[in-house]
Amino acid sequence: MSVTAENTRRILVVEDDPHLSVGVVENLRAEGYEVDAVGDGRRALETLSGQTYGLVLLDVMLPELDGFTVCRTLREHGNNTPVLFLTARGDPADRVRGLEAGGDDYLPKPFHLKELLLRVRAILRRWDWYHSASINTGPLRFGGNEVDFRAFRGRAWNGLAQELTEKEAMILKVLAERPGEIVSREDLLERVWGYDVFPSTRTVDNFILRLRRRFERDPANPRHFLTVWGVGYRFVIEGEP
Repeated sequence: MSVTAENTRRILVVEDDPHLSVGVVENLRAEGYEVDAVGDGRRALETLSGQTYGLVLLDVMLPELDGFTVCRTLREHGNNTPVLFLTARGDPADRVRGLEAGGDDYLPKPFHLKELLLRVRAILRRWDWYHSASINTGPLRFGGNEVDFRAFRGRAWNGLAQELTEKEAMILKVLAERPGEIVSREDLLERVWGYDVFPSTRTVDNFILRLRRRFERDPANPRHFLTVWGVGYRFVIEGEP
């Protein structure tokens, strides 16, 4: 299941601290969101298997299944609902681990509720952009590849089906909006994640490598996803020799 215009105001809070959970739920409802709450990872997966939400606020240290496992399981089953991790573990390595598991943002505890609300709005705004930009456009075709942004699916030049993660699709969408132009790593971070999410822009490089492995005939010598050293990337639809 994925975010749609109909469910962007629905949020699932997954938090085993009852006092924190109640406070977060009340504040989100005061902002006009429709909110449900569960207290462990297994119940979170059960809830998300039957209902759609615009965002999941996901504690990392949970009973039954930890937050990283919950998020990774969602992505493996094709559920692209945005995830904002809430955790007392603020180490940069843990942030990268959570985001590489498919998370969209990472908020260390203790946090101010105002900051939480700002991040919630930022994540939903990025998804609004993605869906608004995708709904009226047809598939992207380049070099024998085809990508359907609405379905997060594609077909590579060799006929193999490709299931894109939400971050792969968003990065490709940003690049495809500016074909032939140089797009900086910082610009990609801002559009897809937000500046303060990652400790390093190297994470963008890792996602570009994934796109090359999916869609380049020779990933070591790319023709479509070109590196501009020291700056960022350039996407070329027709391909460069």
